[in-house]
Amino acid sequence: MPLGVVPAGTGNGMSKSLLDLVGYPCTALYAVLAVIRGHKRSLDVATILQGKTRFYSVLMLAWGLVADIDIESEKYRWMGSARMDFYALQRILHLRTYNGNVYFVPAPGFEAFGDKLTGQIVECAGGVCTRGPNQEETINIQQHGYRQSNINLQNLNWRKIEGPFISVWLHNVPWGSEDTMAAPDAKFADGYLDLIIMKTCSKLPLLALMTEMNNGNHVKSPHVLYLKVKAFILEPGSQTADPSKEGIIDSDGEVLARGKGTYKCDQKSLMTYGKLQITVDQGLATLFTPI
Repeated sequence: MPLGVVPAGTGNGMSKSLLDLVGYPCTALYAVLAVIRGHKRSLDVATILQGKTRFYSVLMLAWGLVADIDIESEKYRWMGSARMDFYALQRILHLRTYNGNVYFVPAPGFEAFGDKLTGQIVECAGGVCTRGPNQEETINIQQHGYRQSNINLQNLNWRKIEGPFISVWLHNVPWGSEDTMAAPDAKFADGYLDLIIMKTCSKLPLLALMTEMNNGNHVKSPHVLYLKVKAFILEPGSQTADPSKEGIIDSDGEVLARGKGTYKCDQKSLMTYGKLQITVDQGLATLFTPI
């Protein structure tokens, strides 16, 4: 069943990505006209797994700076869309970094990024496969994403990047919001997610880098690692400056997990603040599109 996307929120990243293809403004009028015309395109769908809990994502997943801005700026919702820029400035001036690790299967052409894990998958039981033999490099992989998926993760080229991190951001389409081109090389149905990582950056260069997000030039910065991945595992940790506080994991503008000491950490979330896995199924959904 094709889905029509009409911009009615704060970010409207999916609508912007669709309408920007033909240079249309991101408005409800042009989005509705696209539905009426009836043109369709496929869209990749990511499955976020944590044990038996799963969440389907079509836009993005964020941890670190981007997630903190997206979720914690809710306290300034009365400011409208300006709340994002206002709170981004606050978070950069009081910058946080997070301990943790990320594991990923790179798309062709991106195999040089990260450190290769040694050893092979040696055991699969109950849908969980263990990599080894080096205990420090052992990760557990849930074998499937979408319930009908045929993605085989057992013998893929998993790689690792160690923290600390300022931000980890996965994107499915180019625009994260109407004024943020998060992943300029992202495609709707290429079967990969675009991964944007920032590990270190001082405050002044970071402020300059944030101003480049409206045209996607931030990914050209030497402080930014930008690549495409087929599968991804996040192991989030605590803040480096205060181990008693953790972070927020955000997907498609919704909180997936809140760690200790975070904004509204007393509220229940879908997942716990711990390891989660993401796989992507190519062209699983269908959208109405202007062309």
